[in-house]
Amino acid sequence: MSQTLTAFLSEGPAILVEIEAVKGSSPREAGTFMLVSATRIWETIGGGQFEYMAIDHARAMLDGRTEIDVLDIPLGPEIGQCCGGRTLLRFTKVTDAVANALMTRMQKAEDQQPTVFIFGAGHVGKALANSLSLLPLTVSVVETRREELVGLPGSVLTHLTAMPEAMVKDIPAGGTVIIVTHDHALDFLIAKEALCRDDLAYIGMIGSKTKRATFANWLAREGHVGTLDNLVLPIGGTLVKDKRPAIIAALVTSEVLHAIQRFAARAPVQSGSALR
Repeated sequence: MSQTLTAFLSEGPAILVEIEAVKGSSPREAGTFMLVSATRIWETIGGGQFEYMAIDHARAMLDGRTEIDVLDIPLGPEIGQCCGGRTLLRFTKVTDAVANALMTRMQKAEDQQPTVFIFGAGHVGKALANSLSLLPLTVSVVETRREELVGLPGSVLTHLTAMPEAMVKDIPAGGTVIIVTHDHALDFLIAKEALCRDDLAYIGMIGSKTKRATFANWLAREGHVGTLDNLVLPIGGTLVKDKRPAIIAALVTSEVLHAIQRFAARAPVQSGSALR
């Protein structure tokens, strides 16, 4: 994302539009920002008439038609929106210092993104990589087969290893483990390592109720102490009866996002200004 920001700013002057404060309901939260140039926009503060007003004001600043750098916008019938809250918008001309501050903030945000490890790059693994790579997540795919790591999205990190289970210990706290390998025995080894940790947001394995029971018996024979309460197996839930890889990926993506949100709620992080 930092590369696309650099490309946008290289095209010419721009205005940083930031939601500085919110009262009541609004499309986006405080700290959300967008950039506006004479012909393009980058990112969004929520869309609708509220955003159109912000874009028009930013372009008026670019043209020298106004120097007003704050707008307090009610999100009600008077502007054709029904959120009901108010947003305080701040407009800042993008100087080198502002651009550098934005880059620093975005790099920090990227470094702090939740981590998702997909073990297995078969049909479902690839579908998961495609789905999850669209989100603000750091996605890694782990495989024992070199040829299966070809054709993944460019933002996805790849790991070729003969012992995928050994990588589980290196996953950052709050990370996600999705196990979709081509080998049940390998699935079990990876899941065993993951269940030894209590700081992962989500541990999921593709399979069925029968596979869950088989895994439980295998764990008992291996001397594992504990329950399978932290293991989602089967992944994707049971409401949608469709086993196509893209459908499974969509369902699991939703599960993962909910799990990450629940984990983050235990230690909430306050969002700040784009320039902090």
